[in-house]
Amino acid sequence: MITSTRSIRHAWLSDLIGQIHESSYGTYGRMRIRAELQRSHEVTVGQNTVALLMRRSGLVGLPLRRRSKRVPHQVTVTDLVRRRFHADGPDRLWVTDITEHPTREGKLYCCVVLDVFSRRVVGWAIDTE
Repeated sequence: MITSTRSIRHAWLSDLIGQIHESSYGTYGRMRIRAELQRSHEVTVGQNTVALLMRRSGLVGLPLRRRSKRVPHQVTVTDLVRRRFHADGPDRLWVTDITEHPTREGKLYCCVVLDVFSRRVVGWAIDTE
């Protein structure tokens, strides 16, 4: 049986990838292993080839892909206003809204309290927590 040059190269690369993965204590993924192959071992190889050989060998780098968290069903608070947003006089019904704004320094929260009768701002606050 004749083995192709590709299968010989894949076998050689698989061994080399396994050594690099083991020396990184199992933390390197396909991108770091490819960079290590190119820089330290001077081997030109594509990302998809490294990914294919790692998948065949059962090697996975860290961090693992994060799965979306399932939010359990929670009982909502009863609607005390009953969706009637009108008031007979000032200072009888206030509504509020909190908005999250992502910034370069982190998240910023803005909270505003409105008087339903006059539609004026009663109070507001901006904070990072």
